[in-house]
Amino acid sequence: MTAPGGTPASSDRKFTGTLFSVDVEEWRDPDRRREIVRHRGAVAVLPLTRDDDVILVRQYREAIRDELLEVPAGILDVPGEAPESAAIREVEEETGLKVRAIRPLFPIHTSPGFVDEAIHLFLAEVEGDPRPQAEEGITEVVTVPFEEAVRMVHAGEIRDAKSALAILLARPVIAGEDRESLNDEEA
Repeated sequence: MTAPGGTPASSDRKFTGTLFSVDVEEWRDPDRRREIVRHRGAVAVLPLTRDDDVILVRQYREAIRDELLEVPAGILDVPGEAPESAAIREVEEETGLKVRAIRPLFPIHTSPGFVDEAIHLFLAEVEGDPRPQAEEGITEVVTVPFEEAVRMVHAGEIRDAKSALAILLARPVIAGEDRESLNDEEA
Protein backbone atom coordinates (compact mmCIF):
# COMPACT_ATOMS: atom_id res chain seq x y z
CA MET A 1 0.00 0.00 0.00
CA THR A 2 1.39 3.40 -0.94
CA ALA A 3 1.03 6.53 1.12
CA PRO A 4 -1.46 9.02 -0.34
CA GLY A 5 0.95 12.00 -0.48
CA GLY A 6 0.69 14.48 -3.29
CA THR A 7 -1.41 17.59 -3.29
CA PRO A 8 -4.98 18.26 -2.20
CA ALA A 9 -7.79 18.32 -4.76
CA SER A 10 -8.76 21.73 -3.33
CA SER A 11 -7.56 24.13 -0.66
CA ASP A 12 -9.52 27.09 0.69
CA ARG A 13 -8.01 29.65 3.09
CA LYS A 14 -10.58 30.15 5.87
CA PHE A 15 -8.59 32.28 8.31
CA THR A 16 -5.51 34.48 8.26
CA GLY A 17 -4.15 35.78 11.55
CA THR A 18 -0.92 37.30 12.77
CA LEU A 19 0.59 33.98 13.87
CA PHE A 20 -0.96 31.43 11.54
CA SER A 21 -3.60 30.73 8.91
CA VAL A 22 -6.07 27.88 8.45
CA ASP A 23 -6.78 26.08 5.16
CA VAL A 24 -9.58 23.59 4.57
CA GLU A 25 -8.38 20.95 2.13
CA GLU A 26 -10.17 18.20 0.26
CA TRP A 27 -8.08 15.13 -0.53
CA ARG A 28 -8.78 12.13 -2.78
CA ASP A 29 -7.63 8.56 -2.41
CA PRO A 30 -8.89 8.19 0.18
CA ASP A 31 -11.53 10.89 0.28
CA ARG A 32 -11.00 13.11 3.28
CA ARG A 33 -11.24 16.68 4.45
CA ARG A 34 -8.53 18.29 6.58
CA GLU A 35 -8.26 21.58 8.43
CA ILE A 36 -4.59 22.52 8.19
CA VAL A 37 -2.92 25.19 10.31
CA ARG A 38 -0.17 26.96 8.35
CA HIS A 39 2.53 28.32 10.65
CA ARG A 40 5.74 30.19 9.78
CA GLY A 41 7.83 28.08 12.15
CA ALA A 42 9.61 28.63 15.42
CA VAL A 43 12.83 28.11 17.34
CA ALA A 44 13.53 26.68 20.79
CA VAL A 45 16.88 26.82 22.55
CA LEU A 46 18.30 24.88 25.49
CA PRO A 47 20.66 27.41 27.13
CA LEU A 48 23.52 25.81 29.00
CA THR A 49 26.03 27.51 31.31
CA ARG A 50 29.71 26.55 31.51
CA ASP A 51 28.80 24.68 34.71
CA ASP A 52 26.23 22.58 32.79
CA ASP A 53 23.26 24.32 34.35
CA VAL A 54 20.17 24.68 32.19
CA ILE A 55 18.34 27.98 31.96
CA LEU A 56 14.54 27.69 31.77
CA VAL A 57 11.82 30.33 31.73
CA ARG A 58 8.47 30.26 33.48
CA GLN A 59 5.73 31.65 31.28
CA TYR A 60 1.95 31.78 31.43
CA ARG A 61 0.39 30.08 28.40
CA GLU A 62 -3.09 31.37 27.68
CA ALA A 63 -4.12 28.36 25.57
CA ILE A 64 -3.80 25.97 28.52
CA ARG A 65 -4.53 28.53 31.26
CA ASP A 66 -1.36 27.60 33.15
CA GLU A 67 2.29 28.46 33.60
CA LEU A 68 4.90 26.21 32.08
CA LEU A 69 8.61 25.85 32.61
CA GLU A 70 10.17 25.98 29.14
CA VAL A 71 13.32 26.61 27.17
CA PRO A 72 13.42 30.05 25.51
CA ALA A 73 11.49 29.93 22.26
CA GLY A 74 9.79 32.08 19.69
CA ILE A 75 8.20 32.34 16.30
CA LEU A 76 10.19 33.01 13.15
CA ASP A 77 8.57 36.43 12.87
CA VAL A 78 11.40 38.53 11.43
CA PRO A 79 11.30 38.33 7.60
CA GLY A 80 14.40 36.65 6.21
CA GLU A 81 15.87 35.82 9.63
CA ALA A 82 17.64 32.46 9.77
CA PRO A 83 16.53 30.06 12.53
CA GLU A 84 19.96 30.25 14.23
CA SER A 85 19.78 34.07 14.40
CA ALA A 86 16.23 33.87 15.75
CA ALA A 87 17.38 31.37 18.38
CA ILE A 88 20.15 33.69 19.58
CA ARG A 89 17.72 36.63 19.65
CA GLU A 90 15.12 34.67 21.65
CA VAL A 91 17.64 33.62 24.32
CA GLU A 92 18.76 37.21 24.77
CA GLU A 93 15.20 38.61 24.73
CA GLU A 94 13.76 36.10 27.20
CA THR A 95 16.66 35.63 29.63
CA GLY A 96 19.02 38.59 29.22
CA LEU A 97 21.88 36.10 28.62
CA LYS A 98 24.46 36.29 25.84
CA VAL A 99 24.91 33.29 23.55
CA ARG A 100 28.60 32.30 23.25
CA ALA A 101 28.16 29.24 21.04
CA ILE A 102 25.19 27.55 19.41
CA ARG A 103 24.55 24.33 17.54
CA PRO A 104 21.41 22.98 15.91
CA LEU A 105 19.84 19.80 17.19
CA PHE A 106 17.18 19.38 14.48
CA PRO A 107 13.71 20.58 13.49
CA ILE A 108 10.68 18.81 14.93
CA HIS A 109 6.98 18.71 14.04
CA THR A 110 4.86 18.76 17.19
CA SER A 111 1.49 17.86 15.72
CA PRO A 112 1.80 17.08 11.98
CA GLY A 113 -1.74 15.74 11.81
CA PHE A 114 -3.07 19.28 11.49
CA VAL A 115 -0.25 21.85 11.64
CA ASP A 116 2.82 22.30 9.42
CA GLU A 117 4.86 24.16 12.05
CA ALA A 118 8.51 23.15 12.30
CA ILE A 119 10.32 24.06 15.52
CA HIS A 120 14.09 24.31 15.07
CA LEU A 121 15.77 23.03 18.24
CA PHE A 122 19.16 24.37 19.34
CA LEU A 123 21.64 23.92 22.16
CA ALA A 124 23.51 27.08 23.20
CA GLU A 125 26.27 27.90 25.63
CA VAL A 126 25.38 31.12 27.44
CA GLU A 127 26.95 33.59 29.83
CA GLY A 128 25.82 36.46 31.99
CA ASP A 129 23.30 36.99 34.73
CA PRO A 130 19.83 35.68 33.87
CA ARG A 131 16.91 37.99 34.53
CA PRO A 132 13.21 37.64 33.70
CA GLN A 133 11.98 39.76 30.83
CA ALA A 134 8.45 40.82 31.79
CA GLU A 135 7.79 42.37 28.39
CA GLU A 136 8.32 38.89 26.91
CA GLY A 137 5.81 37.34 29.33
CA ILE A 138 8.56 35.68 31.38
CA THR A 139 7.72 35.61 35.09
CA GLU A 140 10.86 33.80 36.25
CA VAL A 141 14.19 32.55 34.93
CA VAL A 142 15.12 29.24 36.55
CA THR A 143 18.60 27.73 36.66
CA VAL A 144 18.86 24.00 37.33
CA PRO A 145 21.65 21.44 36.94
CA PHE A 146 21.30 19.52 33.69
CA GLU A 147 20.58 16.18 35.37
CA GLU A 148 17.88 17.86 37.47
CA ALA A 149 16.26 19.09 34.24
CA VAL A 150 16.31 15.52 32.90
CA ARG A 151 14.69 14.32 36.13
CA MET A 152 12.05 17.06 35.82
CA VAL A 153 11.20 15.85 32.30
CA HIS A 154 10.78 12.27 33.51
CA ALA A 155 8.72 13.42 36.51
CA GLY A 156 6.35 15.45 34.33
CA GLU A 157 7.46 18.75 35.85
CA ILE A 158 8.57 19.99 32.42
CA ARG A 159 5.42 19.38 30.36
CA ASP A 160 6.25 21.45 27.29
CA ALA A 161 7.14 19.01 24.50
CA LYS A 162 9.76 21.13 22.73
CA SER A 163 11.53 21.77 26.03
CA ALA A 164 11.45 18.14 27.13
CA LEU A 165 12.76 16.95 23.79
CA ALA A 166 15.52 19.58 23.65
CA ILE A 167 16.71 18.48 27.11
CA LEU A 168 16.69 14.80 26.20
CA LEU A 169 18.37 15.36 22.83
CA ALA A 170 21.13 17.39 24.48
CA ARG A 171 22.07 14.59 26.85
CA PRO A 172 24.79 13.04 24.62
CA VAL A 173 26.37 16.47 24.17
CA ILE A 174 26.29 17.20 27.90
CA ALA A 175 27.70 13.74 28.63
CA GLY A 176 30.70 14.65 26.49
CA GLU A 177 29.95 12.35 23.57
CA ASP A 178 29.68 15.35 21.23
CA ARG A 179 30.75 18.30 23.42
CA GLU A 180 33.43 19.58 21.07
CA SER A 181 30.87 20.44 18.39
CA LEU A 182 29.19 22.92 20.74
CA ASN A 183 32.50 24.50 21.69
CA ASP A 184 33.55 24.82 18.05
CA GLU A 185 30.49 26.81 16.95
CA GLU A 186 30.81 30.35 18.22
CA ALA A 187 27.73 32.57 18.00
